[in-house]
Amino acid sequence: MTGADYFVPFRTKLRSMRSEPFGADPAGARMQRILSSPNFADGVFQNPMGARTRPSGSTLEFAKVYFQKEQRIRRAPAGAVPVHATTLADLAAPPATGLRLTWMGHSSVLAEIDGRRVLFDPVWGERCSPFPFAGPKRLHPVPVPLATLGPVDVVVISHDHYDHLDLPTIRALAGTDTVFAVPLGVGAHLERWGVAPGRLRELDWNETAEVDGISLTATPARHFCGRGLRNNQHTLWASWAVRGPEHRIYHSGDTGYFPGFRDIGAEHGPFDATMIQIGAYSEYWPDIHMTPAEGMRAHLDLQGGRPHGVMLPIHWGTFNLAPHAWAEPVEWTKDAAEEAEQPAAFPRPGEPFEPAEALPVEPWWRAVSAPMAAARWRRAPADAALGGAPVVRRDLDVAGER
Repeated sequence: MTGADYFVPFRTKLRSMRSEPFGADPAGARMQRILSSPNFADGVFQNPMGARTRPSGSTLEFAKVYFQKEQRIRRAPAGAVPVHATTLADLAAPPATGLRLTWMGHSSVLAEIDGRRVLFDPVWGERCSPFPFAGPKRLHPVPVPLATLGPVDVVVISHDHYDHLDLPTIRALAGTDTVFAVPLGVGAHLERWGVAPGRLRELDWNETAEVDGISLTATPARHFCGRGLRNNQHTLWASWAVRGPEHRIYHSGDTGYFPGFRDIGAEHGPFDATMIQIGAYSEYWPDIHMTPAEGMRAHLDLQGGRPHGVMLPIHWGTFNLAPHAWAEPVEWTKDAAEEAEQPAAFPRPGEPFEPAEALPVEPWWRAVSAPMAAARWRRAPADAALGGAPVVRRDLDVAGER
């Protein structure tokens, strides 16, 4: 150790020793841009409305629920998830309608829009964790190897949590010619992992980047950020509105419900398709993830308050991240869509579909789902014999008949 080394702040030394999966902290001109953002105040990025970013309630109570054996069984599929077998062959020809979506699992979606390929939140890693030996592990394999997916024009990242920003995946994509559209501050992680600064489009909310004839706008979301134990809120989170010459699509990233969806829809919609987070919700963190009912409400808000386009539910099925049953988000979403008379797509992982054509709607998950103890969101019309009280339909066995 030299004399100069002795005076380097201890925190700086710790950061320099931080392993690559944790990424990098914004600094220099990037940090100056963050400090001048209208969405940054009191030393942190702010949500569009108040949000608790840490679990509420008793930690002991949550632990009892989360680690209870019966509940753990319900949070995973009871059999092998039926990944679509012919993804690459199906993607070989361009979409006939100009817009095709392929859900790869969780929040990863390949969108082919007006001749361009946009890959949202690609996570091809085995775990969403900084460690290869611990953390939530995949519940199904990736539909196709990343190396065989073909050229991608833009990779879009919603925020820097491990289930949305994956080091092995970014490293693989860093060796291609793709452009990365990311929220403000996230570029620091990507630069550390080998992405050239000239290939970054780093945006604050309501800023737009033009790439190969399509526009990508970072729009507000209600969430938080961070890849370490200390959450400094120095990287922004975002949803994304993407517009081509003929089509418009929206990806929610992770978000709690907030009234701003109406403003996003008025400014950038209506959308031909939305990709909406409907999983990993809990009463312990109600402000930062939406329930399926809130996800449907967000979709309708984005569409001007009426059914329009197609909703693709995302952020479910691939990783075990919350106390709810594995199939609950998609069952709830299916009911919410039927009630709202809103077209929704339910593809198997890797199954491409075009929103303007016939949609995948078969409830494939039921064949591999453990029974859910209660369909708590399902309520029959009020029964006059019960004084007008709604009747809750319980004991839903999604592996059998409804």
